Amino acid sequence: MRALVYHGPGQISWDTVTDPAIEDPADAVVRVDATTVCGTDLHILRGDLPEVKPGTVLGHEAVGEVMEVGSDVHHLRPGDQVIVSSVSACGHCPACRDTMRGQCREGGGWILGNLINGTQAEFVRVPFADFSTHRRPSSLPLDDAVLLAEVLPTAYEVGVRNGQVGPGDTLVVVGAGPVGLACVVVARLYSPRRIIVVDLSSARLEAAARIGPDAAELPGKMIAELSEGPGADVVIEASGEPDGFVLCTRAVRAGGHIANIGTHGKPVTLHLESLWHKNVTISTGQVDTYSIPWLLELVRFGRLHVSQLVTRTFGLDRMEDAYEVFSHGTTTGALKVVLHRE
Repeated sequence: MRALVYHGPGQISWDTVTDPAIEDPADAVVRVDATTVCGTDLHILRGDLPEVKPGTVLGHEAVGEVMEVGSDVHHLRPGDQVIVSSVSACGHCPACRDTMRGQCREGGGWILGNLINGTQAEFVRVPFADFSTHRRPSSLPLDDAVLLAEVLPTAYEVGVRNGQVGPGDTLVVVGAGPVGLACVVVARLYSPRRIIVVDLSSARLEAAARIGPDAAELPGKMIAELSEGPGADVVIEASGEPDGFVLCTRAVRAGGHIANIGTHGKPVTLHLESLWHKNVTISTGQVDTYSIPWLLELVRFGRLHVSQLVTRTFGLDRMEDAYEVFSHGTTTGALKVVLHRE
């Protein structure tokens, strides 16, 4: 099969590799019908995640058709249409039972495109298939479905839920990339009074404005007013940049919440000298994807409108082009890039 292979920092190529096969009775092999490029993939490409070894097929989000299942897979059969979760879960360890699937202690967690071959390929081996896939209704478009593999659960679980967004809140989202704007979409379910998106990229801010926050602007006057006034009830850090986190600490009110989503590849300064007296709660986290079934129903029945997050589509064989477009999203305004089997 063909797959996008990581060869070290700054080096990827669309190569011919060995087809995946069942290696464990709990595995399934899925034909990839749609996959994406994620911001974390760019961190890998920059060398920020040294645990990813050269020769690894990248990618951790996919939708496709089950081709083969192992003997211990009981809820899937060949021909099923599934969403492949970005997090693999054994379903039995204490972490999985406590819905912390990203912390699975039995060989799961975020392993696709990280510790094992991932989804930016024609086929993918999915460990713990019963707990790591979700049936895709035939009425759910591929581009909507693939957003449920990671983007929407991350926005909900790590951003909106950890940040405790509630009715009447002022919410600031720092970083107008796909996950940050997914936070805007999901947060509306909780009726905040105001949603403000900030970013350094004018192209990304134009894209953000189409999603419909109350304001989308460069860090400046509004953030200064928040830091000098009552501040924001919840600030979601979705940029992954050290300055983005510092901006969050300036914007949050006393007693407020900072929810960190961004993948940080560099050290971040925590200014406790200005935070210790503010009773601020800071949360971090890796997505667990336990919310996929709930979010799927919201998308399916029109309560969450997410198609606007997908701005470019490519054929699978144009994977390197997709990386190029996505990596320049701050200048082009590109949000989620989806690749389809042709």
